[in-house]
Amino acid sequence: MDLILTIKNHPKRVKYFLALFYTIGVIAIYIPFTSSLFISLTPLTLLMSLGFLALYTAENNTKTLLFFLFVFIVGYFIEVIGVNTGFIFGHYKYGETLGYKVFETPLMMGFNWVLMIYLTASLTEDIKTPVAVKVLMASALMIVYDLILEQFAPDLRMWTWQNNDIPLQNYFAWFGVSLMFHSLLRALKIKTSNTLSVVIYLCQILFFLALTFKFKF
Repeated sequence: MDLILTIKNHPKRVKYFLALFYTIGVIAIYIPFTSSLFISLTPLTLLMSLGFLALYTAENNTKTLLFFLFVFIVGYFIEVIGVNTGFIFGHYKYGETLGYKVFETPLMMGFNWVLMIYLTASLTEDIKTPVAVKVLMASALMIVYDLILEQFAPDLRMWTWQNNDIPLQNYFAWFGVSLMFHSLLRALKIKTSNTLSVVIYLCQILFFLALTFKFKF
């Protein structure tokens, strides 16, 4: 408990730690000797980022917890349907990097939906604009995230697409699912302001861009 309180009282140090952690991750993946080990740590990195966000959440109540439980369950089973039918996102299959699978789908994908919906909602939380615009902006940030991630996900053995071709259907589906979650979040008036959101989102985007450079150039 003392450790948690110490972490909560020093957000600036946590930001520095996260920036350093992601930087070390990029460097380690560039080094052949450590690359496989650090790629295998991807699920832990996602869970760590989500854990830090939870510590600094603006609103920690039953409604918020139930909403993000809903995001976890629905997001996960959308992935299950998607990977087993090809109907939602297109034809793809998951690799081993994201960990334990149920119905051919890593449980980590549920956590990833929670992480990204929270992050993108938080980034638009304090912008002075109509709620509908916030929903669209947050959903657009989800697409930016996915556009970059898709460029190297197969290289990290996260997932692969049939014929190595990413269909436009994938991006439309990501936008549609994100729109649903963000609309419900705003309708429920859930607050997501978080001092770490910008840092974690930027760390992930810059991490992805650095790996895209490694694997594509």
